[in-house]
Amino acid sequence: MSLDLDKAKIMFKLAYSKKNWGAKYDRLEHFKRFQNLKEIIKGLEKKEWLIVHKKPNYTGISLNPKFKKEIVEFIEGQMPDTKGWIN
Repeated sequence: MSLDLDKAKIMFKLAYSKKNWGAKYDRLEHFKRFQNLKEIIKGLEKKEWLIVHKKPNYTGISLNPKFKKEIVEFIEGQMPDTKGWIN
């Protein structure tokens, strides 16, 4: 499975299932099924698409609302069957 597809799946889960944008975040441990999780998170954070919330007992992640258009386009590009699902 490609790294970009895993990125899209993680961001889709954050955007569609949980609506985690900005200050609303989800715990990183909920995504541990992804093999290259650290690498994916690092790459998305560098691109500023992902906001990492470091808390005393866990790390949270959310999508950056400033890049919503680009994030949605990326997800739909990698997962065409999700077109129009994220609003």
